[in-house]
Amino acid sequence: MLQATVAPWYRVKQFFQAVTARVTPEDLAVVDRHLPPAARALFRRQTRADRRHALAVYRLLRRAGHDDPHLLAAALLHDVGKSVARVPLVYRVAWVLLGRCCPRLLDSLSRGDHPPAWRRPFVAHARHPEIGAEQARQAGCSPLTVALIRRHHEPGADTSPPETDEARLLAALQAADNLS
Repeated sequence: MLQATVAPWYRVKQFFQAVTARVTPEDLAVVDRHLPPAARALFRRQTRADRRHALAVYRLLRRAGHDDPHLLAAALLHDVGKSVARVPLVYRVAWVLLGRCCPRLLDSLSRGDHPPAWRRPFVAHARHPEIGAEQARQAGCSPLTVALIRRHHEPGADTSPPETDEARLLAALQAADNLS
């Protein structure tokens, strides 16, 4: 099982990976093997940094011995809900910083059904698991893949002992997401 360890330089590394992200034809072949056609279009709609991140999560799971097709599909699409607002990198940095120093402000910025344009990326970021799960459902992904996407930011799922297959797969997805 993957174990998430958090180092202080983690976010700096993540920032530079986002800036230098590349997605190769070989990467897209992996996507084509694991996703139904409509879901492939969802994957391609993500930012290059999100596609790179999704592929990194996928690879971490594969290296850890995971081969469940629902889990691997969820790895490739777990952040697809962010694509509805094209959450720019500056908002992602702000999200992390506000989450650490001003969580109540971040919570306030992330609410609302019709926020002003400058707040939409915060709202999309906060709701991306449910948005992405619905997009994956509509694209023909399995109910288990949809559930994993919907739950991938649930607190504690990667620290409590998994009691069901879904819980075990969710813990693996969260650990890989935290490491990439």
